Amino acid sequence: MILELSKFNNTPVTRRTLLHAAGLAAVSAGKGYAWTSPIIDTHIHLFDTTRPQGVPWPDSKNTVLYRPALPDRYRKIAAPLGISGAIVVEASPWLDDNQWVLDVAAKDPMIVGVIGNLEPGERDFGRHLERLQRNPLFRGIRYGNLWGRNLGAGLDKPAFISSLKLLSQAHLTLDTANPTPALLSDVIRLTSMVPELRVVIDHLPARRNYHAHLREIGSRPQIFAKLSAVFRRIDGRVPRELSVYRQTLDELFGVFGEDRILYGSDWPNSDQLRPYEDVLALVQEYFRDKSATTAQKYFWRNSVRAYGWVKRAPSQPG
Repeated sequence: MILELSKFNNTPVTRRTLLHAAGLAAVSAGKGYAWTSPIIDTHIHLFDTTRPQGVPWPDSKNTVLYRPALPDRYRKIAAPLGISGAIVVEASPWLDDNQWVLDVAAKDPMIVGVIGNLEPGERDFGRHLERLQRNPLFRGIRYGNLWGRNLGAGLDKPAFISSLKLLSQAHLTLDTANPTPALLSDVIRLTSMVPELRVVIDHLPARRNYHAHLREIGSRPQIFAKLSAVFRRIDGRVPRELSVYRQTLDELFGVFGEDRILYGSDWPNSDQLRPYEDVLALVQEYFRDKSATTAQKYFWRNSVRAYGWVKRAPSQPG
């Protein structure tokens, strides 16, 4: 394997990233996929804690997260590890922050998409959606167990369903937040009511007690799953060993198959458990024994189908 670090000339290469790259070279020498294709990270958050208006998240008491998380910081961390693009997922219920994130994303071609935050069922939903979707970076909205919202309650309201039909007609995507068994049940209901809507379930490996719904979800081709937020704190520590997480990953891979799984880091939220390179290395190790085609689907090809993003830089696939 040739480590093409030269293409990251404008990005500082640390000892940690060099060790990570060397580890990938060792992996590629054995059985499995050689990590030479691009990677699209489908789940990062951007915010600026120095803004005059502040941010709704993270809390100022969070010493790990409470500092600006902007594209230049992400690029310095992710680019040396082979990440060529990322999709930003909302971290604010404030309407104006949809445009703020789009404006920030427009300045860095590493950002290939934005998942915003609108309230389906509100009177002005259609007007706001029409305005935001004029920007090709806008790829959908997130709605679920976040900001006091309840997908199940919304499904009983005709205006809510009408809003999600508008989202589907615009060929945009609905991300869900923090899945629980109830939310997964609601996703099944939703995809029966709006069958053309693409739905992405965020952070499924971090959740438990979802088994009763997986078989039905797995039968619905419009539902994708992010194999993200894999690390867990167990007895006061966060294990790095794949053996701890393999059973969960195997189960989800078996349900969704190679065509409906996505890579997402959850940066910088992931820093509360492990640094970015550990997050990436864990799933790279998992896909080491799968085919190159399967790994490419997980690391970028499926994200095109899920979000319809368009490349902005020569290093990006598509």
